Amino acid sequence: MTSSTFTTAFPFPTALAADLLPCHEAEAADLFFSERPADLEQAKVLCTGCPLLEECRRGALERSEPWGVWGGAIFDAGRIIAVKRGRGRPRKNAA
Repeated sequence: MTSSTFTTAFPFPTALAADLLPCHEAEAADLFFSERPADLEQAKVLCTGCPLLEECRRGALERSEPWGVWGGAIFDAGRIIAVKRGRGRPRKNAA
């Protein structure tokens, strides 16, 4: 069995990187893997302006990430999806 390592060329020291990346904040981490579509949309907004946006998305595609927000995109079953539907059945009648 072989394992591949995904590395990035982040222009800042590792200790500083954790302070600059919103996905490394403990309070925001739950947003990136939430079941709630609104939380996932908020996580996508946090990715805006990230210096690793493209690398993050590319790495998630290469690894076929099963779920979550990676590189400003929502992943489900290793693929990018436009919008995550909420759980449960849709209503038959408009509210």
